[in-house]
Amino acid sequence: MPNRRRGEVALQLGDTRYTLCLTLGALAELEEAFGVQDLMALGERFGSGRLSSRDLLTLLAVALRGGGQAMSDAEVAKLPLHDGIEPVAAALADLLVTTFGASEATPNPP
Repeated sequence: MPNRRRGEVALQLGDTRYTLCLTLGALAELEEAFGVQDLMALGERFGSGRLSSRDLLTLLAVALRGGGQAMSDAEVAKLPLHDGIEPVAAALADLLVTTFGASEATPNPP
């Protein structure tokens, strides 16, 4: 079960429940993958709301590895999306908010 205090988020894909987490190592991997110099630039990139499917794949693969799964990007690309991309995008959005905090532009939940 994911621990939100440690920045963990759950994602159900098919019959498997995964834990996503952006550890310090995972964040460093994302900085390199996205060609940014620091966490501020990484947060700004994600905050733009404009992510490609390749960006989502990279983010998902890094978050899975941060959550303890030893999976390559190629293995992550083969995971089933029986419920479409929405659960993946929602879990990644939740993970980014958990990691970076909500921006001022993000409305507060009711």
